[in-house]
Amino acid sequence: MSQHADAPPLVVHLVSQLDAGGAGTGLVNLIAHMPPERYRHAIVCLSESASYHADIRERGVAIINLHKRDGADFGHYLRMFRTLRALQPDLVHTRNLSGLKGQLVAALAGVKLRVHAEHGRERDDGGAPRHRLLRRLLRPLIGHFIAVSSDLQRWLVDQVGAEPARVSHISNGVDSVQFHPRLGPPAAVGPAGFMHDSAYVIGSVGHMDEAMNHATLVEAFLRLIASPHPAHQRLRLMIIGDGPCRAECQSMLNRAGAGHKAWLPGERADIAQLLRAMDLFVLPSVAEGGSNALLEAMATGLPVVATTVGASNELVHPGFTGILVPPTSPDLMAAAIADYCRIPEMGARHGARARSQVIAHHSLPAMARSYLAVYDALARQASAAPQRA
Repeated sequence: MSQHADAPPLVVHLVSQLDAGGAGTGLVNLIAHMPPERYRHAIVCLSESASYHADIRERGVAIINLHKRDGADFGHYLRMFRTLRALQPDLVHTRNLSGLKGQLVAALAGVKLRVHAEHGRERDDGGAPRHRLLRRLLRPLIGHFIAVSSDLQRWLVDQVGAEPARVSHISNGVDSVQFHPRLGPPAAVGPAGFMHDSAYVIGSVGHMDEAMNHATLVEAFLRLIASPHPAHQRLRLMIIGDGPCRAECQSMLNRAGAGHKAWLPGERADIAQLLRAMDLFVLPSVAEGGSNALLEAMATGLPVVATTVGASNELVHPGFTGILVPPTSPDLMAAAIADYCRIPEMGARHGARARSQVIAHHSLPAMARSYLAVYDALARQASAAPQRA
């Protein structure tokens, strides 16, 4: 039990890192929308947490870094065990492959209630035999699974072997007040000369790794600006996020002499403002769960070009809110972007429908209520189970 007998139960959220945007923002939003009198929260990060979410500490949420080194770092499991023993949480909530082994550590630390959520798989996660074996071995330790898309829900049941009754599909939510359409001209963002009055800004937000595949977006952009169509000369590219592929994407642009037409500033705290400076959002990923960035773009009223992977197939309705293209196909991605660039009224229609869809089906209060129901159900099951002498 928790150290604070009179306090609400404590939930420890184990995450890879508390980054700006994506899963980090989703966790912060979840905590902010759960009733504080029902559960307390702490966040344990395998690696460093970004300073962008420092304000969550003001809500009484402890953020603890395990300082995991790159590669094999078995010492962080001992640090995790000691942290859980010190916190004595009532429930541990892990996420994705990076947090999966935390289920075993939590069980060894005496945490009775354990939840694991899948927000998206890394590029080789679904097919790697060692990952599949690990998931099957640890499956009995997990009290309940959460999948952010029906695609992930099916995968957990069919491939991992989870019991359907122990898997809940809970879609991500988005703050449609913070993420709203721009009310006037776009803000002058980026370095000098990047924006101009007639610029058409293609944007993307996300960790710049192989799974997000921003290189395909860069290739599509370079094809477009190299074409003779006059509308393509207005194009600008903005990719917000950091990661191992950022330097290569910047090099591709520089080698093509297009560095001045693109802005790759790395991690940013002002995602909502930067989305309002975009005219089109592109999600080029080759593996995807339920993208918070995609929902935030839709809430901003942006049309979307996304690849036909994971939850994007569920969130983007072709010809209604956006266009879907195969992954790693720069030519087809370029063609979809060109349609929006050349037919601005189509983008306005699709963006307005996208925002309406988010408001109707992806509210933060609804998401928080669904997580609360999972926590409560596990707690009831534990209290109803016969106690050993």
